[in-house]
Amino acid sequence: MATVPAPLTTSPRAPLLAMLACLGGMMFFGAMDSAMKAVTIDIGVIAALFWRCVIGSVLAGILFVARGNRRLPRGAALRLHLLRGTVVAGMAVLFFWGLARTPMAEAVAITFIAPIIALFLAAVLLKERIGRGAVLASVLGFGGVLVISAGRLGWLGSAAVASDSAPGWQGIAAIMASAVLYAWNLVLQRQQAQIASPQEIVLVQNVIMAFWIGLAMPFAGALPGDSAMAAPLGWGLLTLAAVLAILSLSLLSWAYARAEAQALVPLEYSMFIWGALFGWLIFDETIGWTTLAGAALIVSGCWQVAKRQPA
Repeated sequence: MATVPAPLTTSPRAPLLAMLACLGGMMFFGAMDSAMKAVTIDIGVIAALFWRCVIGSVLAGILFVARGNRRLPRGAALRLHLLRGTVVAGMAVLFFWGLARTPMAEAVAITFIAPIIALFLAAVLLKERIGRGAVLASVLGFGGVLVISAGRLGWLGSAAVASDSAPGWQGIAAIMASAVLYAWNLVLQRQQAQIASPQEIVLVQNVIMAFWIGLAMPFAGALPGDSAMAAPLGWGLLTLAAVLAILSLSLLSWAYARAEAQALVPLEYSMFIWGALFGWLIFDETIGWTTLAGAALIVSGCWQVAKRQPA
């Protein structure tokens, strides 16, 4: 099994570097979600995820070997990889199915129940102490999500926006179910980062997801170009999504190996900013004053964590 680099938490710069890596990972995840939403609308969630994971497995395998890794995981590490890969497969199917039916900013807002759940799961499963700063950051972040959601639903004078973009209950239910699995994934991510390199995590997760999702391909499989989207564009978006997923997962794995889950989980709220931005740029989804106000609360929550980290 590949070894993990020596922990950097002894360096004064380690917490800051880990937080920057986490924020970068969320930005790449937001861009990946945009590419996947377009392909999912075209060929369906099963086919889009399967082909992205196949491409990702090839790219991650090349990266894994290029870094000098030769041995595949086994024993307890393999069991943890299998568990997280299975959880992420279910999480991804539910999320992208819902995302295809829901505006990006709204979908991301719903998923923010996950970091709050994960903070307390970390206390139970990882024996981490939940500090007041982490709780305050979560409250601020969740408050930001409530403000944005209220604007979407028309509670704060944005009824026109709400009537144009309100998702069906199916999309909301799928994303909420995905958020529960995402909370579990966040805790598993912290455990996984302690025993495996980012390259190993990326490769194994792509392979496991491809296996599980591939079981459904005979019933829901399709190729880019089978629908309205041109084949070259579809394959290009899938490749872009695979690259962005690898970059994001690598950064997050690196970050979670060097900082506690309660320090990084509130930074997940920054994903809303990227979701709103990419939704506006690519899908012409509107951003109102409630979005800006909510984003300000989310950033405030992230700052609460950053300034309370010990040197």
